[in-house]
Amino acid sequence: MNNLIEYDKQPQDFLRKADRHIAKRIMDKIDELLVKETVPHTAKSIVGERGVFRIRIGDYRVLYRIEYEKNTIAIIKIDKRSKIYK
Repeated sequence: MNNLIEYDKQPQDFLRKADRHIAKRIMDKIDELLVKETVPHTAKSIVGERGVFRIRIGDYRVLYRIEYEKNTIAIIKIDKRSKIYK
């Protein structure tokens, strides 16, 4: 599957401001999504948000949506667990 990744404004801002080490860990995990044919077994769906999944990277969460029609993974939000679901 040749996916593209699209970032909303909030994830772009978060990665720009985050510590390099943390940003790299998050980007590495997002890159892993590109090589998967389906939703990874470690991803969990978000209750109340149809088609939105999350991956966990330490204390951080990445919310994303897979848009199969466009072969795109849309990164919706990245933040600490304590802030992401608010």
